[in-house]
Amino acid sequence: MSNNQSFWARTLKTLGLHRKDLRAWAYYDIANSSFAVIIMVAILPVYFADVVAKELPANERTALWAYISSFALLVTALASPILGTISDWIRGKKKFLLYLTVSGALSSAALAFSGEGLISLTAILYILANISFALGNVFYEAMLVDLCDEDEVHVTSTSAYALGYIASAVILALNLSWVMSPATFGFTDADAAIKASFVSVGIWWIVFSIPLFKHVKEPEPRVRRSNVGGGVVKESLVQLYHTLRDSRQFPNLFIFLIGFWFYSDGIGTIIKLATVYGKEVGISNDHLIAAVLMIQVVGVPSSFIFGPLAMKIGPKNGLYITLVIYTVLTIGSYWMTTALHFWVLAIGVALVQGASQALSRSIYALMVPKHRASEFFGFFSVSSKFAGILGPLMFGVISQLTGGSRNSLIFICLLFVVGIFCLTKVDIQKAQQEALADKGV
Repeated sequence: MSNNQSFWARTLKTLGLHRKDLRAWAYYDIANSSFAVIIMVAILPVYFADVVAKELPANERTALWAYISSFALLVTALASPILGTISDWIRGKKKFLLYLTVSGALSSAALAFSGEGLISLTAILYILANISFALGNVFYEAMLVDLCDEDEVHVTSTSAYALGYIASAVILALNLSWVMSPATFGFTDADAAIKASFVSVGIWWIVFSIPLFKHVKEPEPRVRRSNVGGGVVKESLVQLYHTLRDSRQFPNLFIFLIGFWFYSDGIGTIIKLATVYGKEVGISNDHLIAAVLMIQVVGVPSSFIFGPLAMKIGPKNGLYITLVIYTVLTIGSYWMTTALHFWVLAIGVALVQGASQALSRSIYALMVPKHRASEFFGFFSVSSKFAGILGPLMFGVISQLTGGSRNSLIFICLLFVVGIFCLTKVDIQKAQQEALADKGV
């Protein structure tokens, strides 16, 4: 028994999950992964193209989904720095995260009321759920700074992503089984099974978020203001201005943000539009959803591997590897015509998707001043969300102008190239020194 306990203790230590609060924090990646895989990536985009907007031409469906995604990102980008700054001043990270978790779960479940021709209803519910998901991550990710030591942050972050992939694979496999064989599970048809999958997302999100709210302590506010009272929104906007102004004190962090702005836009566009683009070029629903399931399965060992690998070769080099692979995959997507092509590209995405996001999150966590963590994670969110508007928006515009979405991939490729170039100018050690030199405001 003691040998088994020792083995598990060593394993959890290696994974950065050796404390109850770290494991509870990581469980939230399991919770909101249901939204990411079912609503954002696998089932809703295909359902939107097949049922909700089926009267539109194929490229118009792709463009419309891109525009809906862009609008959700715009609202998120405007709100995240305000909420991030407020949570630094008041004891409120968990409270805000709870509200957003409930909002996202209920909006996801309500998508069961969508159907043929109900474009506006589907768009509104998706936008509400997407905003809740993205804003919730501002508070969730900011907790990482309070929970982890410097040598834990990369491993804990990548392990949490890996757990999210495991969870994504489980719920997607379950929902895919419902859709492919509805009668076996008591559903009248595939449409009923799809709507049940939306409800399952809401339940899953709520249930697996409970450990975080139960076992993770509310972080103490790191920055205090005497006039936090009724002027909190005004003060947070002023603080956002100060954050933008003060970013000149952290040149390496600022350059990293610019690079992240570009390459995360490329990644986000691929995540949001891959299945609807695959549908446009003629890939069947079974192959699209099954390939997404494969991404979740293969993404698990990949995310676990990249944590220790980043410690050996450095997180920046690990991030380089993922971004180069993404660039190659984007180029290859231009010539995609068959299900086999989609599967090959999906395997490539599976190898790097979780690692690229986790390494970005952990690198940024190392470079921010700890006493201003939520403020800077709000700024981190703004950088990605405002930039995230551009990718889907341009994808839709180019698709409409050219009568198809292939040429949109050229723009996505450029996003990765610019992001990689910016990353070459970042010195993580200097960024840490710059953060330590900051004494707050």
